[in-house]
Formats: sequence, structure tokens, C-alpha cells
Amino acid sequence: MITPHLLTPDDLNIKTLGPCKVDSPLASSVSPSGSGSDHFIHAAEFVQDSHRVLLEDRLDRIVKKSHDTLPAFELAGPRRKIFFDPHKLRVGIVTCGGICPGLNDVIRGIVMELHYRYGVKSVLGFRYGYEGFLPQYGHDVMELTPQNVKNIHETGGTILGTSRGDQSKPEIVDCLERMNVNILFAIGGDGTQRGAKQISEEVERRGEKIAVVGIPKTIDNDLMYIDKSFGFETAVHVAFHAVQCAHTEAESCINGIGLVKLMGRDSGWIACHTALASSQANFVLIPESPFQLHGTKGFLPCLLQRLRHRRHACIIVSEGAGQDLISGDGLGNDASGNVKYKDIGLFLKQQIKDYLDAEGMKHTIKYIDPSYMIRSVPATPNDSLYCLRLAQAAVHAAMTGRTEMVVGRWREQFVHVPTPLSTCGRKTVDPEGDLWLSVLENTGQPMVFE
Repeated sequence: MITPHLLTPDDLNIKTLGPCKVDSPLASSVSPSGSGSDHFIHAAEFVQDSHRVLLEDRLDRIVKKSHDTLPAFELAGPRRKIFFDPHKLRVGIVTCGGICPGLNDVIRGIVMELHYRYGVKSVLGFRYGYEGFLPQYGHDVMELTPQNVKNIHETGGTILGTSRGDQSKPEIVDCLERMNVNILFAIGGDGTQRGAKQISEEVERRGEKIAVVGIPKTIDNDLMYIDKSFGFETAVHVAFHAVQCAHTEAESCINGIGLVKLMGRDSGWIACHTALASSQANFVLIPESPFQLHGTKGFLPCLLQRLRHRRHACIIVSEGAGQDLISGDGLGNDASGNVKYKDIGLFLKQQIKDYLDAEGMKHTIKYIDPSYMIRSVPATPNDSLYCLRLAQAAVHAAMTGRTEMVVGRWREQFVHVPTPLSTCGRKTVDPEGDLWLSVLENTGQPMVFE
């Protein structure tokens, strides 16, 4: 992982296919908006390439440098000049990895922005992830128009389908060339974006002019140098209700325990935000804060003490927490190369039962794993809004020939992030940071279970 203080301005530079010489249709034409009314974009609203968002926003973190040497991201948004001629453009969209709230919103946003704002008429959806580019899988290509995407944001999942796996990048580029695709939007997580980088490298090796722009998708909110990933807010919203139900179940029984496992392979963002939103969790276990089950201040003795005093407890555990406590052989890797984690939820449920039985304490455990419900629901209104703005920013970037980049939000502004930077590590909860401190204050749990 590249730490911010080691980054230079060059590390934040975005690759382009060449100089922009085409006048943007946003500069002089009136285009229908999504509501059917007319809207004129004034020249003052265009973003200059010199407009930047500082990587660091605290004086104590900024090494003393001149203004020109401060690392900063390009500000996203429409430019006055673009690289591609919209009338001669064909665009592709692909969704990869696990499903996530907001995927259809992003697809819809891209299609609508291309069609109504830039006048691009040919947009293709490649089915079932990167498999959709390879002839041996036999997946049809979907023509995406405003008419057939107008209502897709009302449902969860992705109309394009998705898959995992490492497909041949030269064959993917062969398909792009064969179908005369000039821009590819890759919607997916770190594996998808690493694949997108390899596609752009193959394009560059061949000397082609194909822009590859990513829209980062990770429900865990763990992509680097991005404030928030789409779907995360919806995940917290649905998880909130699961925790409320677990608390109600626990409170309704003598020594009742509500145990909720939430998504978060390497980071506890969903668990932390859900705990703070509900204010009903008494224990939160995340990958970033290792814990012990036994010992004077172990988790199980602390739980026992809680039950003796309050007669109920609500526990949130991230799926990647406590993996070191579970014995047995590993489960290998999935098709994307991710390590398959053992089920900490079921393990913890059994450990709690065995411990309380040994202590002679009668109890009831209700275990809830809402993961697939969280992944499958439509985006909340706020998340849907965020998806639309990401889609618009991605289209603006791609039309100017920017490539090997993802769009994201940084310091509350939409920016261009080089793909290698966004996939250089995992964004995790700082166990000494203010978010985790807020969780500890809210739950009352010890700083460390040891």
C-alpha cells in the first residue's frame, strides 16, 4: 500500500489518449434533462484541467512544499474540449464481481448521460462480467438505450449480469476492436479495476485509442483513496434493521443474545457505521482489532459479565474478524483470487453456547446473517443520487480520452483517481482513529479483548 505522505504529484497524474480538439456538445447546445425540461450548461461551469483537490487537507500532514509540488487529484466534471466525436462513438459497459446496491443506477446514469448530454447513440452492455467479451461463453451483447434502462434503478442487482474470474485481456481487447468500441466503462471492485488496468495496458501496447474508465464498486467501502463507494450507504441502511431485530430478539429473552454477521472481509466499515446508527450493539468485532475469546478481558468473559448485569446483549461481527481463532484447513480462493474466509458467525455462535453452558447460564442465541439481502436490494435514494453523480463524472472523463482511472469522491468532491492507486491496498478502519473510538464509546466494550 502506498501511504499518502510518500505520494508525489506524478503519482496522481491521469493518462490520456491525446489532446482534446472536439468542442463539447455541452458548450453550445440545449439538451433535454432527465425531467424533460431544457437546461443550458454555461461555459463557467466547465472544469479546467488545473482544478485540483488536495490529497491531504490537514496542515500537520502536509510536508512543507511549494504549491506546485503538493499532490492533488484532478477535479472531475465536464470539459470544454473533448477527445471523441460523439457521433462516431460506440461505448461498452460491463459489471463484474458480486452484486451490490446501485449497479443498475450506475448503468442507467451512464446511458442517460451519453445519450442526452453528449448525443452518443450506440451503447452496448456486455453480459456476465469479463466473460461477455469472449466468444467461447456465448453471451449475447445487450443494446442499452434510454428506453430499456429508464426503470432499472428501481430494482436491485444488475441487468447485465456479473461473474468472477480472470479472463484473457488480449481476447477482451480483440473483442473491443472487432466491435469498434471506443470507451469501456468497468463497474466493479479491486479485481475488476486491476483487470481494467490490464485491458488499458493491452490497448496501449497495440496503439489503439480506447479509453477504459472504472466506476469502483465495493460494498465493504474498502477501496483506497475514495471517501465512499456506492452501495455502502444502502448496506448500512439494511444492516441497521437487522441489528434492530437482533436487539429486539435479545431483549425479549432472559440472557438473550442477538448475533449479527455483516459483510467486511478486511475492513469493518459496515459494522462500525451500523453500530453507531443503531446504538443497540454492545459488542462490535472487526478485522482491524484482533480479539481473544478467553482470558481475564477476553470477549466471552466480557459477554458473561454483560449478561449478568443487563440480561441481554447484541453483537455485530464482520465476516473477516477472528479468522485466526478458527482452526482447520483454509477454504482456498474464489474465482477472483480472494481468500475464502471461514464462517466467523457460526463459529462465534457455537463458542458462546459452549462457554455459557459451561458457566451454567441459561441463554438464547438468535443468529442473523443478512448478507445476501443487503447485496440484492435497490439503492436508497441517497445512494442512488451518488451513483448518478459517479456515472456522470465517469462519462465526462471518458469523453476527454482519460483512461486507466476510476472516478470517486475525495474530500467531498468528485475526482479522477489513477487505477493503480485505487487498487494499491485496502482501506481499513484505524483502530486508533476517531471512528473506532466512537464505536467503543457507544458500545462500552473494552478497547481490546485480551
